[in-house]
Amino acid sequence: MKIAVHLAEGFEEIEALTVVDILRRAELEVITVSISEEREVKGSHGIPVIADQTFSEMDYENIGMIILPGGPGIKNLEAHDDLKRRIIDFDIDGKYIAAICAAPSIIGKMGFLEDKKATCYPGFEKYLLGAEVVEDSVVVDKNIITSRGVGTAIDFSLKLVEILKGEKLAEELSRKIVYK
Repeated sequence: MKIAVHLAEGFEEIEALTVVDILRRAELEVITVSISEEREVKGSHGIPVIADQTFSEMDYENIGMIILPGGPGIKNLEAHDDLKRRIIDFDIDGKYIAAICAAPSIIGKMGFLEDKKATCYPGFEKYLLGAEVVEDSVVVDKNIITSRGVGTAIDFSLKLVEILKGEKLAEELSRKIVYK
């Protein structure tokens, strides 16, 4: 299964790149996707990242998980109608949708958190429409995985590894990166 991490101008660097790094350590195929036509995307702290592909170059046929990092860039993710159509398709197909920090507000406004548990960056709870909001660092409910922010990026990443490749590998990676 391939994983697509979507980068929009203003993305939170730690939330996006921690996920990419840890998932690649787990030998998962991760594709970073610029939602613009430029591969270079600047994060919220001005750090430029070169995405693997642009959105228009992407083939979502074998993508099993969409990941949305937070940061001020969520406005750009939310404004991207084609990305939102992909999110709709993923939810219909029961494929994984993972969002961290303020990004769960995107899927919340789209109605995908109705009757599900979810978490987000403090202050964005009102956008998790219909969700049972909890303050856990990572929340998994069916095909939706949400997390709170920069401080939970490693927990989020390791949970994704656990979901995709098992608890044993997630624990092994946790030890290797000297985490908890």
